[in-house]
Amino acid sequence: MSGVPSQDIVPIKGHEVVGISPSSFKGIKPKLLVSEGEFVKIGSPLFFDKTKPEVKWASPANGKVSRIQFGARRSIEKIEINIEGQDKLKQAPFDIQKIESSTREQILKYILDANIFHLIRQRPFNKVANPSDIPRDIFISGLNTAPLAVNLEKIITENREIFQKGLSGLSKLTNGKLYFTSNQNYNFKDVENNTISGPHPAGNVGVQIHHLKPLKPRDMIWTINAQHVITIGKLFDTGSYDPRMILSLGGSGSVAPFTAETISCVSIKDLTDNQNLTEQSVRLVSGDVLTGEKVSSDDYLGFYDSSLTIINDAVKRPFLGMLSLGSSSTKYSLTRTFLNLTSKLFDFTTAQNGELRAMVPINAWEKMLPLDILPNQLYRAILAQDIEEMEQLGIWECDDEDFALCSFSCPSKIDVGKVIRDGLDLLEAEG
Repeated sequence: MSGVPSQDIVPIKGHEVVGISPSSFKGIKPKLLVSEGEFVKIGSPLFFDKTKPEVKWASPANGKVSRIQFGARRSIEKIEINIEGQDKLKQAPFDIQKIESSTREQILKYILDANIFHLIRQRPFNKVANPSDIPRDIFISGLNTAPLAVNLEKIITENREIFQKGLSGLSKLTNGKLYFTSNQNYNFKDVENNTISGPHPAGNVGVQIHHLKPLKPRDMIWTINAQHVITIGKLFDTGSYDPRMILSLGGSGSVAPFTAETISCVSIKDLTDNQNLTEQSVRLVSGDVLTGEKVSSDDYLGFYDSSLTIINDAVKRPFLGMLSLGSSSTKYSLTRTFLNLTSKLFDFTTAQNGELRAMVPINAWEKMLPLDILPNQLYRAILAQDIEEMEQLGIWECDDEDFALCSFSCPSKIDVGKVIRDGLDLLEAEG
């Protein structure tokens, strides 16, 4: 895919506003703790989950709450904060000896008091974890194979000691194992180190769970992004929440791809100021191109996202469609229908190249799914709302992101990932 960002990390300065969207977090019922005009510090609680009142969301910036946007039925859609200074809430730091001698309750309380427990998510359902639960295991992926993604290996290597602190603390939160998987063996302590290789979706934590210790019905595990392990490590090291993160910006519509150090929930406009968006037709995606959400320049980067993808949105319908002549330098074909005369990166657009049609069972999904699951049969069971068959076919260990390549490769243009999410929502609703 064209628009590959450079691996050199550059700082982005001059951020003026950040915004966090409570409605984007799965499985919570948010209740405000701040009001417009109120001043907050980095780490100050902005809202909490009414179903888990001890779980609060930390402010990623110091400044004034400039706007709270409500949606239908007074649902909280967005909280915007004008940045003014770098004041932070602080706790007493934990050195590695204190972490190792602490109990699960002490480590859990420390993370909850810092208002960043929402960094941790649970499977199944991939929603914000419940601190009252004790997970069977915890899984962390140290490999990011998604298109144009941040190089996690470089980040982990440069923050090795802090990463180890985060791992040691997280290992206290389960009676099982903490699994860490990457494409190289770091030999971290307090974890089971595993190596993995291969193209996307090898880096998806769901794929790693499936091959290491699959989820069974009624099992529950926790997952956390590798960059957020560093965030927790910095919390132990300094006693305060550090919202900084490494982000990649690229894609076929990007005129100047880059990798940058920025802050969580940053303004999309701040990231795209040098992309000349007014001179071209593009689509902005918060996250990678396979699983991200469409956003506008007035929106903010998703909390769990570390990529902003810019895709050309100028769709031209070729004469005779798929029957027209072409090569793989100008047309993309998963099955290599077109002659490959160049190794040039492909300039993807938002064109779907067809419309939704009846499902064609030609193993297109199976070739894209490195899980011992029958996607075709599972898809049909979800449409039929047959919960018993869904469970027998492995719905418990599925997540929509693991089926993103199935959607991409589907000759019928079916959004397989969305159907998987519908099945998970149905399963959760049934209890």
